Amino acid sequence: MHLHILGICGTFMGGIAAIAKQMGFRVSGCDANVYPPMSTQLEQLGIELKQGYLIEYLEDEPDLVIVGNAMTRGNPMVEYVLDRKIAYTSGPQWLLENVLKDRWVLAVSGTHGKTTTSSMLTWILEYAGMKPGFLIGGVPQNFDSSARLGSAPFFVIEADEYDTAFFDKRSKFVHYRPNTLVINNMEFDHADIFNDLSDIQRQFHHLIRMVPNNGLILSPQNETAINETLAMGCWTPTEVSVDDDSKMSGWHAEKCCVDGSEFIVRFQGELQGCVKWNLIGDFNIDNGLMAIAAARHAGVPAAVAIEALGEFVNTKRRLELRGEVKQIRVFDDFAHHPTAITKTLAAVRANVDNKRVIAVLEPRSNTMKSSVHKDTLAKSLSEADLVFIYQGEQVQWSVDSLISDCQQPCTVTQNLDGLVSDIAAQSQAGDTIVVMSNGGFGGIHQKLLSALSDV
Repeated sequence: MHLHILGICGTFMGGIAAIAKQMGFRVSGCDANVYPPMSTQLEQLGIELKQGYLIEYLEDEPDLVIVGNAMTRGNPMVEYVLDRKIAYTSGPQWLLENVLKDRWVLAVSGTHGKTTTSSMLTWILEYAGMKPGFLIGGVPQNFDSSARLGSAPFFVIEADEYDTAFFDKRSKFVHYRPNTLVINNMEFDHADIFNDLSDIQRQFHHLIRMVPNNGLILSPQNETAINETLAMGCWTPTEVSVDDDSKMSGWHAEKCCVDGSEFIVRFQGELQGCVKWNLIGDFNIDNGLMAIAAARHAGVPAAVAIEALGEFVNTKRRLELRGEVKQIRVFDDFAHHPTAITKTLAAVRANVDNKRVIAVLEPRSNTMKSSVHKDTLAKSLSEADLVFIYQGEQVQWSVDSLISDCQQPCTVTQNLDGLVSDIAAQSQAGDTIVVMSNGGFGGIHQKLLSALSDV
């Protein structure tokens, strides 16, 4: 059977392609931008890739077209598929019908931490010898790819609330039918498809309705939006992570050092063990706690999960050290929401104490570009000593307003090379530079390292 994937080079659709190939399908695909590392990964699997959306790519008519959610009406290949009544479906629907319907699905959802927690959970199951399948929206460094069919029954999936396709505006995750559901947190995001937080809660409640009563829902205790959503109706047992270790229910983590690189785990008041890892930040402790709890539901003792996290290598672009020059460290982070920015910088501050932190931000997400978070952005940067912000062409508001809103020196520019030069000129030994964007940011990381070498 021949599958052709529209938008194949996105992490999710590329994962679908890899899994389909492992299942024995003939797989081809196209995208507006076919480039490494995804193109290399797919070509190594024997998947046929094409640049652009040309209708001649469909002349060898596939049995089924899988349509990525970046595809819209007006796209020439979409119109060709509709006009000629070629069979088509979405990536999430194909995954449900061909992979997930017979698996124990462990779904990790929430506004923040999905990729990291999914990677942690997958690694714990792998460490325990379960050989799980997985599809993660990032590059998990304990594995050589972002997706794998794996061995039954377990399958870990990053459960994204973004919409499914141009013809299915439900969230992707309603197709996943999890047995184990993690809800890390819930905030307003994706302003291009949701009007407000209640829209997002509605989609999450659709997902909650699908978890069986012999399943498990995991969430933090004090997340108002999650609690409100569960209160709409929940038919599944729940476990929570709690803030007070004196409570005899739920999961609790107790930091052993200020930066979070070591922490004790308790469940229902009983000591489970101590995680010692290379990660930092309270948010990563939260992610790790959820991964331990989800793995326990799948049969992995907490002690084994704790051992596994000691060997966990964080997902790429999650506080990833890209290099060090003249005692100046440059980190890459995916943070693109004020809450994530706050937590990332707090983790770095705890790690470096009174040394300088330089925040470099590209407001690139659809929500950030539309100015939804402009009133809270300056506060989210408060842990930084210097702030540099790049105003890209598609940002729909004047980022210059942040210059006065920030409590520390703030530079805003539309010139990437000038930005690199300014950062390099103002950096000094002992500084930590944290570059935050959900895109490539024009290759700024390597440009910065080169510029620092030349100063």
